[in-house]
Amino acid sequence: MVVHVGLLPLSSSCLPSLPRLPRLSSTKHRTFAMAVVSEDPVREWILSEGNATQITRISPVGGGCINRASHYDTDAGSFFVKTNRSIGPSMFEGEALGLGAMFETGTIRVPKPFKFGPLPTGGSYIIMEFIEFGSRRSNQSVLGRKLAEMHKAGKSEKGFGFEVNNTVGSTPQINTWSSDWIQFYGEHRLGYQLQLALDQYGDSTIYEKGQRLVKSIGPLFDNVVIEPCLLHGDLWSGNISSDKNGEPVILDPACYYGHSEAEFGMSWCAGFGGSFYSSYFEVMPKQPGFEKRKDLYMLYHYLNHYNLFGSGYRSSAMSIIDDYLRMLKA
Repeated sequence: MVVHVGLLPLSSSCLPSLPRLPRLSSTKHRTFAMAVVSEDPVREWILSEGNATQITRISPVGGGCINRASHYDTDAGSFFVKTNRSIGPSMFEGEALGLGAMFETGTIRVPKPFKFGPLPTGGSYIIMEFIEFGSRRSNQSVLGRKLAEMHKAGKSEKGFGFEVNNTVGSTPQINTWSSDWIQFYGEHRLGYQLQLALDQYGDSTIYEKGQRLVKSIGPLFDNVVIEPCLLHGDLWSGNISSDKNGEPVILDPACYYGHSEAEFGMSWCAGFGGSFYSSYFEVMPKQPGFEKRKDLYMLYHYLNHYNLFGSGYRSSAMSIIDDYLRMLKA
């Protein structure tokens, strides 16, 4: 989603060469704890579990309009902190769990999450690894290969969905587990956005045509084996960077386990080139009908942008729906 805050970076490229990183707190979600509210929970954590004895500088970080971002310099290394004064911890819980799941695959680099929790005056925060970005864009070929390796490594025995609901931009993203990808995508992705468009704008045309499409998408998946893969979920150019060594870094996820092809739903503003796809498909071979499904996965994000930003995105969503209704004779 194109208004996400970009995370930020760390001070070297490989975790083994970094200063000793603090251990992640643990809870029912394996590796994270929602903090008990204190007067300044961010400072308290950094000066205890973060292994710092002093915070030497706090610098604002620009680049987003949903959250406030800061870079904390300490005598134990650097931390990246995001805060939101109006949204509770559930949003950052989803981000922390997503970052943690991607981090655990040991494939593509992501900022390691440390803690999230409520702020004493309302709102919430998340503390994570600070990654220092390089001056150049990530290598497209390496990005494609590492993303495919993450998809290959990140599997779920629970089916399609995620441990918690999260957000894509500021839109809720429902991740109730399902064993049926077509049902999951139709109901929790397209169907949810179509209902939002009806509720927000009274757009019965896009709702009714979209629902016709949802009921008709089955043939697009003929002869396709769909396994749940860990997806970043909101992979556009603003959420892709590189560290100081040029290794790709991906940020600000909207993670869930889904069909690997759904990862390319934001490709219309991601800048993926031929070398990206060639390297990706060397690891995750292209499946029959890939080209016919590309716009179906972009539709979710066009609908989300319509619901977030208004009518400027409606025509793109409507065009995709009409094209599929003609193709499927629905």
